[in-house]
Amino acid sequence: MTSLSGTARRITEDLTREPAGKPGLRLAPLRGLRYVSDAVGDLATVTSPPYDVVTRPDGLRHLESAAPHNIVRLILPQADSAAARHELAAATLRDWLAAGILAPDPEPALYVYEQSCGDLLQRGIIGALALSAPAQGVVLPHEEVMPNVVEDRAALMRATAANLEPLLLTYRGDTEAASAAAVIERTAATRPLLVTTTEDGFSHRLWAITSPAELSQIIADLADRQALIADGHHRWATYLRLQREHTTAPSPWDHGLVLLVDTTRHPLQVRAIHRLLHHMPVFAALTKAAPFFRVRHLRTSLPDALHALGEANTAGNAFLLAGDGTFHLLDRPDPELLSRTVRQDRPETWRTLDAAILHETLLPHVWEIPDTSRDIAYVHDTEEAVRQAELHRATAVIMHPVREELVRTLARQGVMMPRKTTSFGPKPASGLLLRSLEADLSGL
Repeated sequence: MTSLSGTARRITEDLTREPAGKPGLRLAPLRGLRYVSDAVGDLATVTSPPYDVVTRPDGLRHLESAAPHNIVRLILPQADSAAARHELAAATLRDWLAAGILAPDPEPALYVYEQSCGDLLQRGIIGALALSAPAQGVVLPHEEVMPNVVEDRAALMRATAANLEPLLLTYRGDTEAASAAAVIERTAATRPLLVTTTEDGFSHRLWAITSPAELSQIIADLADRQALIADGHHRWATYLRLQREHTTAPSPWDHGLVLLVDTTRHPLQVRAIHRLLHHMPVFAALTKAAPFFRVRHLRTSLPDALHALGEANTAGNAFLLAGDGTFHLLDRPDPELLSRTVRQDRPETWRTLDAAILHETLLPHVWEIPDTSRDIAYVHDTEEAVRQAELHRATAVIMHPVREELVRTLARQGVMMPRKTTSFGPKPASGLLLRSLEADLSGL
């Protein structure tokens, strides 16, 4: 492997030392792996939403047909077995590198990444983050993960030796001239490396920061901060798992690709993630819930039904069921049932979460549905959840979003929410920047 430049090596060596004070974020430059625009044409055609947001199978087929080199062929390869899928992704990545479809940038950098759509503007910094143990409290997860998903993502990362998508992390910055935000804003006033607009209407711009002074300014500003995982809990768990497997230090596996967004300047949107109950029609779900919840039938539009869900949620737990061409509001759960079924070893703020009631009470005790991928799918888009339920005679459970401050409060207490409770956004587009562990020497 080629060695880092002297300046970049000095910055990285400083970064990988434990700071004198409390542990904090240690971000390192990387040689970003990017599509070669002359080889692929319109960059928008090779991007994708994150792997867990792609709606299968329609969305997958759409992305695969968009361009022969769409990133979905790496993040969601299709084959008859898990091993075959992962090997296919690895082979595809090798072929694209050999053919000049993807290429690493010539020198290590931190990258400013901007997303905008209408009045929404979000900017952050992409780099290779030094992985910290959960006990250090540097990176705060807030949701449980599914072991089978971590196993699948770990096998894919092992096979490709790459971080194919950045995690989305948030932190609280400040407005001082020496802050990372100041560098980000100055950089955004210069000519970007790439500009593209994806089919969802979002414009994306990317810049590389290679100036030693600006790299040092960003790294110093982040050194005493902590971050909340906004999106990518399974990939973070995968990073930690693979780091434990590679014990020779220093190692590229000691870092993981992340996007850090300062939410004091760019607050994220918080949305709910909905459930699709594959094998339960709406009538059966309502029949089983009726003894324990108030059930109201709403013969109205989806926006009006969501408004009714929001109003009901202000008074307590509430869920919106769909799948039979109309909507049904469940609220006012039986207090005795909740006291009997919701675990007692959690704070009251956790015990009253809609997701906690769903996974502790509704799914196992009322509907008697196993919490497995065969029985439950997680859908980010509300309209898509309703459409899928109606198409397959299933039940969509539409959730109300949780406030970000509640998420952060529980995370700081070390309390995990049920998995797939929240969806922060906008999420970074997959395909604009990858990290090859063979090309990126940011930990060495």
